[in-house]
Amino acid sequence: MWQEMYLIMFRAATQALAQMQAQNFGLAAEELKKAQCCAEELFLKEKE
Repeated sequence: MWQEMYLIMFRAATQALAQMQAQNFGLAAEELKKAQCCAEELFLKEKE
């Protein structure tokens, strides 16, 4: 489980950094928020 969560967050961070470099700060924030939700859902699903 933690490997999947790590990959979700790592990919999002990579994409967000690219968006920030292009000065698309809103898109960067969206990428991180989406990944945060996906990782949290995965965590909660594993807890059940």
